[in-house]
Amino acid sequence: MRTVTGRSDHVVVVGAGLAGLSTAIHLAGRGRTVTVVEREQVPGGRMGRLDLNGYRIDTGPTVLTMPGLIEELFAAVGESMADRLTLTPVDPAYRARFADGRTVDVHSDEERMAAAITDFAGADQAAGYRALRDWLTRLYATEFDRFVAANFDSPLSMSLPALAGLTALGGFRRWDRKVAEFITDPILRRVFTFQSLYAGVAPDRALAAYAVIAYMDTMSGVYFPQGGMRAVPDALAAAAEAAGVRFRFRSSVTELERTAGRVVAVHTDQGERIACDAVVLTTERHRSYELLAHRSRRPLAVRPAPSALVLHVACERNPRIPHHSLLFGDAWHSAFAEIIEQGKVMSDPSLLVTRPTAGDPSLAPAGRDLLYVLAPVPNLTRGHIDWERERDEYATEILDLARARLDTDLREVEVLDVVTPADWARRDMLAGSPFALAHTFSQTGPFRPANMIRGIENVVLAGGSTVPGVGIPPVLISGRLAADRVTGQRERSTVTTGDAGVGLRK
Repeated sequence: MRTVTGRSDHVVVVGAGLAGLSTAIHLAGRGRTVTVVEREQVPGGRMGRLDLNGYRIDTGPTVLTMPGLIEELFAAVGESMADRLTLTPVDPAYRARFADGRTVDVHSDEERMAAAITDFAGADQAAGYRALRDWLTRLYATEFDRFVAANFDSPLSMSLPALAGLTALGGFRRWDRKVAEFITDPILRRVFTFQSLYAGVAPDRALAAYAVIAYMDTMSGVYFPQGGMRAVPDALAAAAEAAGVRFRFRSSVTELERTAGRVVAVHTDQGERIACDAVVLTTERHRSYELLAHRSRRPLAVRPAPSALVLHVACERNPRIPHHSLLFGDAWHSAFAEIIEQGKVMSDPSLLVTRPTAGDPSLAPAGRDLLYVLAPVPNLTRGHIDWERERDEYATEILDLARARLDTDLREVEVLDVVTPADWARRDMLAGSPFALAHTFSQTGPFRPANMIRGIENVVLAGGSTVPGVGIPPVLISGRLAADRVTGQRERSTVTTGDAGVGLRK
């Protein structure tokens, strides 16, 4: 495995999002001096926040899985997650509501999920679910450590036995088609394939290898932090600081000072020159390349993932609404084609609605709820929608649709904020997508943009645009992979990252 050459005593990490925090903690735990430079005044990156009229709004991801990865981070600096962060299980993980009005609750427990499927679609589908669960477990065991959580120097560095194992499991077939071997009901099958949107690819086009995301979503458990999602980066930053990591908030990097193929100092807009032995960049890929004056040699331009319109809505408290609701439209494959290929909004959208106040009522004033409504939409490269003009009308359409599908009365509704691809673009996200690069075959595993660049000896990349990919678990892993590039690969913590019960308070 290629690593940073020369000294690496002092490392500057650019960005205090999850990737940057993960990198900083792993490096501090390995005895490095670490300085984190962050343009915002708080940690979190994409896991952002907005405090408005007594509402504590999380503006980034709302679904937290694989908490063992967070526990592993605290363990890297000799701490316990339970001392800094309280996670509670979300049960059910989701409530799926379909266009015909039927619902099914998604449970991580096998027996409860099998019973729910029996009630929804019959005993045959429940038996198929058990077989699917077994396949997902084997897929995870085969894939996670050797593909998802591994550094690659080239496609030739892939483990041939592991590759053969993944092939034997059908990992290079299509996700939807593979799941159909177990779940023949096409409506129910959506519960185990909708996650392909996280990868930026339609279920009938995505590799079955990415069904490992369904393992995380439907089997390893979904959790919620007390204090909201922002509690995660806050706790990680506190642990990092206690381990000696120094933070420079409200500082943007303006220049990477280089000498003979090495970065020797980082300059900020605060007039500071920070001398260093190595740098880890967690900035957006195009911004990292700009700072490095690097031009990609990929034969084809990278493909951004689809984007999302997000509504932050307040309403009268309504305990009938679950923590996470999947509101499926009648259309499915055509809806993905509309946003990914045709560049237009879904004519029959499927939505994710999260009620974070179900897990922590203190996030809103007394008697009030917060709702996070996400509608997938085209990114700015694929679509040509004037969001400044279309925003309010489309937001109203999505809110009306969510209210109708939730099948409960929303009272005293107030739209607190609406975020469109144009807003994501203003935050420097490629093509206005918060989901970075799509996980197409040419942007998967060793074919994804690498976390080291030829000709630059002491710079490593981390975050959603490099390996292993998008989402909270992959981004946390990217920080460890970056640390391995700096220090050499270390033996993993004894924390089992697949154990959803590690270090949790219930």
